[in-house]
Amino acid sequence: QVQLVESGGGLVQPGGSLSVSCAASGLTFFNYAVGWFRQASGKEREFVAGITRSGSRTYYRDSVKGRFTVSRDNAKNTVYLQMSSLKSEDTAVYYCAADRTDLISGYVSQYDYWGQGTQVTVSS
Repeated sequence: QVQLVESGGGLVQPGGSLSVSCAASGLTFFNYAVGWFRQASGKEREFVAGITRSGSRTYYRDSVKGRFTVSRDNAKNTVYLQMSSLKSEDTAVYYCAADRTDLISGYVSQYDYWGQGTQVTVSS
């Protein structure tokens, strides 16, 4: 069966850096674009970043541009989200999701498979 497994979350101080990963199995990974979403407590899930199948194009929400970097290694079936200059408002559960189209979408409904999420907490 298809599995997306996030890892690397944790507690980090404001201004710090953290990298989360999404390891995929059970699907032909390079046929899927991947999006990163986050959901803070009491809020709706929101798009954070996305990367196309080949990794040639990336997209970011405005509030993370210049601070977050999404990348992928198709040989390892893994997508990464590197986060720097973290702020308290980045605190959320971070999810990766796979989309068999190559159109990076900010809509939750566009994605076919989801991971279980990893908690990122930015606090002093």
